[in-house]
Amino acid sequence: MATSLVELRVLDGANLYFSRAAIKLTLDVSALVDAPAPAAKAYGQAIGLGATRPGRIGSGFRQRFAIRVAGHVVRRIAREAGIGRIGVRVRAESDVRRLVVAYPWAHEERARALGAAIVEVLDAFGAEDLTELIATVGDRVRNEPPGNPPPTIRPKVPVVAVTGTNGKTTTSRMIAHIGRAAGLHVGWSSTDGVYFDGKLVKYGDFSGPSGAGQVLSQPGIQLAVTETARGGILRRGVGVASNDVSVVTNVTADHLGLGGIDTVDQLAEVKAVITQITKPRGWCVVNGDDPRTFAMRLGSPAKCWVFSRNPDSPSIRTVLDEGGRATTVLDGFITVLDQAADPEPLLKVVDVPMTLSGLSHYNVENALAAASAAFGLGLPRAAVIEGLSTFAPNENNPGRMNMYSLRDFTVVIDLAHNEAGLEALLEIMNGVRRPGGRLLLALGSPGDRADDMVATLGAIGARGADRVMIGHKTDYLRGRPPEELEAVFREGTASVGVDDVPAYPSELEAAQALVAEAEPGDVVAVMSLQDRASLDAWLRSEGATVDTPETLRAKVERAQR
Repeated sequence: MATSLVELRVLDGANLYFSRAAIKLTLDVSALVDAPAPAAKAYGQAIGLGATRPGRIGSGFRQRFAIRVAGHVVRRIAREAGIGRIGVRVRAESDVRRLVVAYPWAHEERARALGAAIVEVLDAFGAEDLTELIATVGDRVRNEPPGNPPPTIRPKVPVVAVTGTNGKTTTSRMIAHIGRAAGLHVGWSSTDGVYFDGKLVKYGDFSGPSGAGQVLSQPGIQLAVTETARGGILRRGVGVASNDVSVVTNVTADHLGLGGIDTVDQLAEVKAVITQITKPRGWCVVNGDDPRTFAMRLGSPAKCWVFSRNPDSPSIRTVLDEGGRATTVLDGFITVLDQAADPEPLLKVVDVPMTLSGLSHYNVENALAAASAAFGLGLPRAAVIEGLSTFAPNENNPGRMNMYSLRDFTVVIDLAHNEAGLEALLEIMNGVRRPGGRLLLALGSPGDRADDMVATLGAIGARGADRVMIGHKTDYLRGRPPEELEAVFREGTASVGVDDVPAYPSELEAAQALVAEAEPGDVVAVMSLQDRASLDAWLRSEGATVDTPETLRAKVERAQR
């Protein structure tokens, strides 16, 4: 008989199910869900479940019955194995024939053996003597060598964990920059690699637990900033046992349909994991203008520090009434609010280069989040001001809103990896284009994104820009033919009346085609994931110069006039 086990995954740290290491079983329970009701009821009684109503074959009621069965099987085997009380989480998936079963572990081999035992009992659907089987597999688990404990790191230095759909890399880099302004030796991990005191230690996507381990292993480290992405939490859990400050920038649609995460609410649940392991004396920094993010404070043992661009936001009033703190924009100043003190202005928003003279609403929020986290760590006010005022887009934040001047037009390189990111990019493009100038945009997406997201990117880009092209991310197609992605993009652009959408094999080639069409006053932008370095090198070879904060401010003012 085919096994019900789809996947057994060892989660080494806090995860979607528990705030410590856990085993996650993904199970195909078709045998139970598709069985006649009398047979399903007999199986439930055979494992000691008592009176039950299995529901119709293939129904949601039957799936809920299967959830009860799976949880009961875990607890029965655990008792037989001498484990005693065990935490169990059983979750439905969108497919009624699939379940996820999770339980904490203290020793890996015994925990794996328990997983195998659970599968064996579920696979025995229809067998006559399940009591004897449960006793047998329980003894096997009891006698299994324990194995190693979880490798979760218990940090000896302060840790800031940063997550969110958009802005987590920028915010992580800002916090690290402020830490260095305070004179600390700072390590941070992100989707771009592991850095220590501003130098790249290891290149690659280290937004998971391995990144946290790499950062905390740096000799002489005094502060660790870890970017914590959805994928790492789902695949391996969080790499550290706790953090001193957690930061959640926002939660919007991204990566949906992957890893069992199908809705934005489910995505928020994943990202909330870092807030649940923040130390009680630490700070949970959340976006007060994002309801899902703001709600995370309720599940955190830490105090809440909320940020919002609106000083009259209800979220700020709520948190201050609860004894927390807030960071906002008051009379043009980034300002810290505390119920027990006068407002504390730090610096003008327009003096923070990453905000592009206040034009980039997302980066205003990132600056507010970074300042909140820095104060939550106890870093001095002077360091926060210095860090924010010296954090330059191109130099300190490669790949995020990097702006160049070339032959009297502007070029922007930005990740813009989802709908909200693309809208933020278009906001910036509009904010710096001169009257009469056009917006020229190179669209792109990794191959594993859902069709509706890719089509939406096409529609947003074609509606917001005067000219769009497709530049493929060849290293991130993930097995998807580029022609298929092109068709979905063009479906989106066609929905807003744009049919002329050429495609190029790379981001660089699409950028070169757009630059060849650009005229004075235009703005060219590239959604860049893989060709950032080659784009930068090519632009410089063409005579492009990196925009300084002063140049950016002049462009914004000229566009506004």
